[in-house]
Formats: sequence, C-alpha cells, structure tokens
Amino acid sequence: MSTAADLREMSLAVLQTAEPRAKAAAARAVRRALDEARLAWPAPWPTDLPGAPARPERPLRVAPGKTPRRRLGTLEGRIALLHAIAHIEFNAIDLAFDMAVRFGGDPALGGAARDRFLAEWIAVGDDEARHFGLVADRLEALGAAYGDLAAHDGLWDAARATGHDLAARLAIAPLVLEARGLDVTPGMIDRLNSAGDPVSAGILEIIYADEVGHVATGMRWFRHVCRAAGLEPETRYQGLVQQYYRGGLKPPFNTDARDRAEFPEEYYLPLAATGAPLA
Repeated sequence: MSTAADLREMSLAVLQTAEPRAKAAAARAVRRALDEARLAWPAPWPTDLPGAPARPERPLRVAPGKTPRRRLGTLEGRIALLHAIAHIEFNAIDLAFDMAVRFGGDPALGGAARDRFLAEWIAVGDDEARHFGLVADRLEALGAAYGDLAAHDGLWDAARATGHDLAARLAIAPLVLEARGLDVTPGMIDRLNSAGDPVSAGILEIIYADEVGHVATGMRWFRHVCRAAGLEPETRYQGLVQQYYRGGLKPPFNTDARDRAEFPEEYYLPLAATGAPLA
C-alpha cells in the first residue's frame, strides 16, 4: 500500500465518516499506517478543499445555552458533563484532520515542514479519537451513550470561520479553545473526585495531560507560520483573536499548564486585562 494519494485519502475518509465510533477508528487507522510507514506524502499537496465533515443524526444540535445542565452531584449531571466532553472530543477529531487536509499545502509549510505538520496533526487527531473512545465507553458504563443528549456546534463554527487562514485556525482552535480546556479541566477533575467518581476523573486526567501537548503543537506551528510571513507572533495572535473569537478570553488562566505548553502569558493576558471587546 503506497500511492501518492494514500495520506490524503485516508485523512479525508475520517472527515467523511459520520458514525462516531467509526470516525474514531478511521482516525486511529491513519496514525497506525503512518507509524508503520505505509503512507506516502502527496507531492504537491492537492489544493482542493473538502466540505464540512460528516455528522451523525444524533446528538441533536442546539444553541450553546440550551445544552443540559451539569450538576456533578447527580448521575444525570455527570452524564451531561461526560456527554459534553465526548462531543468536544468527537469534534476535535475533525478539527485535527481538517487542519491537515485543508492546510497541508499552505505556502508556509514548504519542504520538510509540511511533512512534520501533517504527522503532528494526525497524531493529535489520533489522541482525540482515543479520548473519544474513553469517554464514550465511560458513558456506556453509566447507562448512557454519546448522542443521547443535545449538543452545540460551537467548535465547528470556529473552524468554519477560520477555514481560509492557517494562522487564524491555529490561533483559535488550539490556542483559544483547547487552551481553555487547560484552564477548566483541573476543576472538573476535582469536582468529579469530590462527587465520588474517580473513574471519570481519571479519564479527564488523561485528556488534560495530552491537551498540554496539543496546545504546544498549536503554539509551535503558529510561530512557524508567523515567522514565514515575517510577522511578530504575539501581536498577530492578539489581532486574530480579536477578529475571530467572540467569546472573549476569560480568566482565571492555568498559567502553569500554558507555560508547559510554551504558551506565554504575554500572548493572552493583554486581551483579558484591557477589557477590550473581542468582536
């Protein structure tokens, strides 16, 4: 198995698979094939862009404020939290593979940089697929399943808004949305432990540890893209967040985890400290 289209075709297959478990399995298959050197790198990288990723009929999509409440002192509340996390991880599979497929031919990724970029985002997608499986399994152990509850499409809305610009996608997906996970996940772990659910807390600990690496990957490639364009990364990041992220950067920030991801506070603190509108 080795044709110039293999890597792209397998990655596209992830995006085109709707059933959640099958999508996760397809993502993990790409990483295995890559690790076993059974995939060729297309040269040049095709420039046609895929559409939106395939989605299952369930969960029902609703506005962000309409999702179920998550009172962790009840089984229903813990299921609601885990369902929301499963939905995030499901979308994160597509975000990682869309990053590779959509931007693998970007001019900033010339030569060996492109191969590293593709390999690293496929590895991120494999992590997200593994995370989805862990959370989906835990939901089933609690008598529920992914798709049982309503969810929102905020993550993919952010991807859609930044589909034309690699720097914007990097600034928003890993360096706002996933970095926010570093801020809030330790608190969720503590609350799950306090609610007597160390199994769910342990799954979040795995996700949290991996997310530090994902934010680091986003930071590394954001700096690369800025250097290629001759732009100062901090200023570029702040401008892109103001342009594309409407939610605002809300403290408190987990500066320890962000520092471990090599994401210095000089990038994000000015956006929160000034109170400037993020429109």
